Amino acid sequence: MAVNRQKLKLLHLMKMLQDETDDERGLTMAEILERLGALGVSAERKSVYRDIEALRAFGMDIRTRRCAPVEYALASRDFTLSELALLVDAVQSSRFLTQRMSDKLVRSVKRLAPERQRALLTRRLHVEGRIKMQNESVLANVDQLQRAMAQRCRVSFLYFKYDAQKRRVRQRNGRRYEETPVQLVYADGYYYLVAYNEKHDGFPHYRVDRMEHIALLDEPASRNDRIATFDAGKLEQRAFGMYGGEPVSATLLVSGEAMGGVIDRFGEDVPVTSAGEEHAHVHVAVVESPAFFGWVAQFGSRVRIEKPAVLASAYRDYLKSILDAYE
Repeated sequence: MAVNRQKLKLLHLMKMLQDETDDERGLTMAEILERLGALGVSAERKSVYRDIEALRAFGMDIRTRRCAPVEYALASRDFTLSELALLVDAVQSSRFLTQRMSDKLVRSVKRLAPERQRALLTRRLHVEGRIKMQNESVLANVDQLQRAMAQRCRVSFLYFKYDAQKRRVRQRNGRRYEETPVQLVYADGYYYLVAYNEKHDGFPHYRVDRMEHIALLDEPASRNDRIATFDAGKLEQRAFGMYGGEPVSATLLVSGEAMGGVIDRFGEDVPVTSAGEEHAHVHVAVVESPAFFGWVAQFGSRVRIEKPAVLASAYRDYLKSILDAYE
């Protein structure tokens, strides 16, 4: 069906202002008429003035720049250039995105900026130690799990891990998991599903990129007080590497040199009591795991587990097992 180009004039004008103008650069009326003509749209100045007023009434911040000749420009947008740069950096540094998905999203973000500024968003951010994911199903999996939580139904899925030969091995001999999805958590560069398991009355965690063939079940999600009061923020803070387990109250003796790293992990509100001029006692809730012990080990003698004794003993055994492996 043939389209009347005059009907598209307002849309062409809007796109022109979005792509080619900003708070420092506008288009003159002559340039606007020339560009419309190149698109096969004939227009008079009066009709373009009316269209600009219509776009202003629609909510676009089109301003008149007092130049010689006068210019018209879209002065403000939903995102500033610095905000778009931050989004590009976040996309490029995300481990859960494959390189192809990352590049596609960056192109979409760049289209939110005027053409003159898009080159400034062609960034190559180096993230030390980052490995881009190879599994492109992660976003589809996140979408499925979000739908399940919105519909309050249980989900079924297959789950795999890697063996020593880097082969995918499906867990539970390939039998499907059936769980109540509770919360999606983004931690350490990965998405995790926190589920509720009725049989064990617990909250297992699953790496979303290692879930396959997710299906929404007709069965309603479980509902109880534990699920209703579940706090993902507390879980992420104490469950290093998203290891499951019951949290324990621990006291760490921390030197001033290591306090910055402790605050990075637990936040500025972490409870602290003085332990002399150069040290402090830090009181935290943690889950005993190799990931937690590895975090403590990076500080050497600058962080020491003081309480409970059973946790300190388990840490000592963890370090000894590593030394034994090198004998």
